[in-house]
Amino acid sequence: MTNTKHNDQIALALSGGGVRAMAFHSGVLRFLAEQEKLEYVSKISTVSGGSLLVGLIFSRSSMVWPGSQAYLNDVWPSIRDTLTTTNLERAALSLLLFCPSNWRYTLSRANVLAQALESAWGISGALSGLPNEPEWSINGTTAETGKRFRFKREDLGDYELGYARAHDYPLASAMAISAAFPLGIGPLSIKVKDHDWFKRPAWNSPADALERTILPYERIHIYDGGVYDNLGLEPFFDAGKLVRKGDYSVIASDAGLPLARRFDLGPLSPFRLGRLMDIVTDQTRSLRIRTFVQYLIQGGPGAYLQIGSIGERVLKQSSRTITLAPDFRIDATAAERARSYPTRLHSVSLDAFDLLEQHGYETAQANQLAFPYL
Repeated sequence: MTNTKHNDQIALALSGGGVRAMAFHSGVLRFLAEQEKLEYVSKISTVSGGSLLVGLIFSRSSMVWPGSQAYLNDVWPSIRDTLTTTNLERAALSLLLFCPSNWRYTLSRANVLAQALESAWGISGALSGLPNEPEWSINGTTAETGKRFRFKREDLGDYELGYARAHDYPLASAMAISAAFPLGIGPLSIKVKDHDWFKRPAWNSPADALERTILPYERIHIYDGGVYDNLGLEPFFDAGKLVRKGDYSVIASDAGLPLARRFDLGPLSPFRLGRLMDIVTDQTRSLRIRTFVQYLIQGGPGAYLQIGSIGERVLKQSSRTITLAPDFRIDATAAERARSYPTRLHSVSLDAFDLLEQHGYETAQANQLAFPYL
């Protein structure tokens, strides 16, 4: 890592969205790398597809955060190759169907996804093998408490349950939990007795004032972090106070799927419940976006990079004089194709990857020109 001034540091929040998000975020990171800014990333918070991407980056760079040139020359080509040739969904389905010991996971398949990450992507090692910097938070949602459950190098847990040492907890399992969306993969359960749990006696107690706590559960069930916060912003941004939680610029890359503007489900359709869940999730996400954007409008350092943005329109919103605008390749039609790409974990075609990745790159580029954040 390059030594940096404290106020030059960057906190990255990478949203969920399956392979759509992975490709889009990889384009955002390519732009940051071309500006030689990956060395300034000191914190990362990820959800779902964002977690899968960052885990893939670490696995392709010997468990260190790559510098800008390493990302451009080595890591980015490997990401493109992996996402266009490897089908995680197929790998997980094969492990489920043809491995009898996995049949117990039929209704909750995050465990099988973790195995697929190990076998298909080569994800290995434990959380303790991650570097100290950047500090990475892998976010899930605790079904029992409804709080953000996060995995970090040192520990795992949520503020209501308490925290346990990560020790040798597999990185692939943490990545799979963060992608365990309801009605799809399902939760991954953690045996409470496998860990010693500690928490502060009071909210304002010192960080090292920890007491042993006994959880009232045999197991806890962890869903996709997108259920709680699909942007992954909470570790960096206090929405109630419109302030950062540290001295860094917050760059939020949002590749979430927009709520479809339709309702064609009959009165007896079981999918109506899913539609209601989508509406609730969309409203929660919208509130987080509005508060973060308001923080940026008030002069807070950072950027909100949203899939579906069109470079030329972003530039027109700026009060700056931009004498030489890039020749953007992503027009309104292409942006809509990218924005509506399915939230899946299958492999993508080269054309689809290049569309999504270029869209992420141009979104980061246009916002830097219009509203400089680097």
